[in-house]
Order: sequence, then structure tokens, then C-alpha cells
Amino acid sequence: MVNVRARVPFKVGINSNIPAELLSFNGLESGKEHVAIIFQGADKTLAPLVRMHSECLTGDVFHSSRCDCGEQLDETIEKMGKVGGIILYLRQEGRGIGLYNKIDAYELQSQGMNTYEANNHLGFDDDLREFSEAAQMLRALGVNEVRLVTNNPKKIRDLEEHNINIVEVVGTQAHIKDGNENYLKVKASHGKHRLKFD
Repeated sequence: MVNVRARVPFKVGINSNIPAELLSFNGLESGKEHVAIIFQGADKTLAPLVRMHSECLTGDVFHSSRCDCGEQLDETIEKMGKVGGIILYLRQEGRGIGLYNKIDAYELQSQGMNTYEANNHLGFDDDLREFSEAAQMLRALGVNEVRLVTNNPKKIRDLEEHNINIVEVVGTQAHIKDGNENYLKVKASHGKHRLKFD
């Protein structure tokens, strides 16, 4: 199922050229171009750190203040650059509704809706993402036990339902910035994300 492995240096904080492998996969039913990024240096006696990160063009690339996705990704890359791990970068923009629909949801948020209300108003469930292919990717890498980097209980449930054993849940920080505090509080209250606010 693993298609191509390419060595790609990453910049982590002020350090550049952190060695990592970028992997593509074939045989995924959705046809989406999910990838794995593998950082070396993990303690082989421990289950690897794993983050399932859903693509967020606005946050990961354009650093939107509407969410914390880019900051979570940066935090994870920095951590795994030091201790190793696997990022599964999943092409599930906007909690699975796609980029254009997410932009429509942004406009509704500008009118006072939260992210869940906006998605529902557009005719979508709260979260359309699913993680069966993430489990397939892990099994293709020979990984059946993980220390999962997430605050999201849905990711924990979905991965366990697909027979990946989660031996530890490692939370990310609450990345509060101008424009996203309400978004984070709604993730905690409605989505039950395990976020800690000072």
C-alpha cells in the first residue's frame, strides 16, 4: 500500500534540514492523496507519536486567525522533529466539507454563527471526517499501537473502532490568538475537545 518514500528536510522552529520521509499510498478507496510524514529518532520501545492532521489550507498555509490548525501542526512538527513520530496529513478540508464550502461557512461565521452552526446551515453534519484510511495507512507502516496527539475525542473513537490501540493521548496546547477564542471554546463545549484554558 505504501507507494513512494521520499526524503524531505523540514524546518522546525529555527532549525532547518530536520530529516523526514514523505510517503504516498495507493489503494485508498476515497482516492484522496493522503500522505504520511515520518520523523526519525523515536524510541523503538515505545509506541510512536502519531497525529492525524486534517488539511486546513486557510490555517496551515495562510495562517488564518479563525482556527488553530496551523499552530497545532507547527507544534507537532517541532515535537516530532526532536523525538520522532508520524503525521498523517489527511485531505479532509473543512472537517470534510471541502474548501469552497468552508469559505461559505466562514461567511456565515462572520454573521455570528459558530463553525458547527455554519456547517449545519449549509446542510452538513458537525464533522464529516472519517479515519478508516488513516488506520489503513498506519497498518501499512506496521503500526498497530500509537500515542495519539490530539484533543479530539472523535479521532480517539474512530481510530479505536478501526483496531488501532491507543496507549496514550497527548494533547496539544490551546493556541489562543486574536479571532479564534470563541472557536476554541465552542470546540471544547460542543465538540468536547480536551482543551485547557488558562
